[in-house]
Amino acid sequence: MSVDFSIFGDFMKTRDRILQTSLQLFNQSGERAISTNHIAAELAISPGNLYYHFRNKADIVYELFLAYQQQVDYYLAAPGSQPLVLADLAWYLEAVFDGLWQYRFFHRDLESLLDADPRLRAGYGDFTGRCLSAINGIFNQLASGGIITPRSEPLRSAMALNVWLVITNWMAYLKTAHATEEPAVLSLAELKQGIYQVLTLELPHVTPEYREPVLALRETYRPGTFCQAAHQSK
Repeated sequence: MSVDFSIFGDFMKTRDRILQTSLQLFNQSGERAISTNHIAAELAISPGNLYYHFRNKADIVYELFLAYQQQVDYYLAAPGSQPLVLADLAWYLEAVFDGLWQYRFFHRDLESLLDADPRLRAGYGDFTGRCLSAINGIFNQLASGGIITPRSEPLRSAMALNVWLVITNWMAYLKTAHATEEPAVLSLAELKQGIYQVLTLELPHVTPEYREPVLALRETYRPGTFCQAAHQSK
């Protein structure tokens, strides 16, 4: 008896479509506003078909988190012993904020998501630890490249935590600082203004040789400036 292997391709195709559509809807409206019925309706499939692939919405969220952390882990992969140049720093920052934008619902609704799913809470704790370790390593290699002054391990760890706090809370700041202007539509350009804040945190540690180049890099993300440049490039 022959086996029709095409059914496995259809299975994965539907499963991937559910994840992609869920991500889109969560990003647009927030996870709490979207139900599995909304997702099924958007895909023009029955709720039963959706439940065949995922038991509930929490499983969809968790699967999206696994994809998000895999992407960030790749972006922040340890640079090894090779010294980093300024272009590397810019690439790391751009990549992390691109990932943040792609999965923006997650940090927007982070507290409620972690409260709702113990798996997610445990996984996010491990994920944060890996990110802090990776950022610490990046600082170490930036020092090897002469871009920042070498610092002790405790200070590098503190710097890494400060950077991570800015990255993961920047979206919340944008949404709350302009609460009187709701409904606010956040753009990628506005999100990447957070890079200006990250570079500002790093400025006291930048070596004299690289101070002007870092200031020039920071200026490209100045609030307002970056948005205008992004708009003009469209």
